[in-house]
Amino acid sequence: MYILITGTSSGIGNALARAYLDRGHEVYGLSRRKLPEMDKLKGYHHLHQDLVGFSAVPVQLRKFLKDVNKLDIVILNAGALPTIGDMQETELGKLKSLMDINVWANKVLLDTLFGEGKKIGQVIAISSGAAIKATRGWNGYSISKAALNMLTGLYATEQPDTHFCALAPGIIDTGMQAFISSQPDDDRFPMLKRLKNARGTDEMPSPEEASETLINSIEKVKTLASGAFVDVRDL
Repeated sequence: MYILITGTSSGIGNALARAYLDRGHEVYGLSRRKLPEMDKLKGYHHLHQDLVGFSAVPVQLRKFLKDVNKLDIVILNAGALPTIGDMQETELGKLKSLMDINVWANKVLLDTLFGEGKKIGQVIAISSGAAIKATRGWNGYSISKAALNMLTGLYATEQPDTHFCALAPGIIDTGMQAFISSQPDDDRFPMLKRLKNARGTDEMPSPEEASETLINSIEKVKTLASGAFVDVRDL
């Protein structure tokens, strides 16, 4: 299979890339940071690109995939959680930047792929339970993931030959969780304490452990309606 994954320099994206490579697939990775050790892996191809460089992405992506006519799976994984705080204390500029990373970068990427006539079997947008439940402190992250869910559903109506799914992977011990755990305790945000307590337990697996569950889930969701939001814990 030919698989495109964004955010392959760390976390879920990196673990998925390695897991698919171990299965003998061709993986095309995009990230802002380039890991030299990944270039040594058979079947891995890398584009060093900031996905919010909206004018550059289409040009670079076309060059990167010029010899690829079909992508079996596209995994929109790159994302960010820059702050934890109440909406009232969060600057509008930070919210706009978060939407660029978590939502509009994916629109640019999908528009480029479909505009080039690439055949795409499946699109997986890595979402979150925060997209469907208002959790105090998760402000722009929740809003952006909710928007990503709707973006996924809308593309599903426009591209009936491609199966789309917004997939929540559960809580995984990534750099995002390390950032969350570094934040000072705050009684306003009970989810913060819960996530801190989950680190180092079975409730929060490593990206490598979670990648197996995710790959199985990516296969399972193909039987569901295109454009749906699914939590891996419900499969």
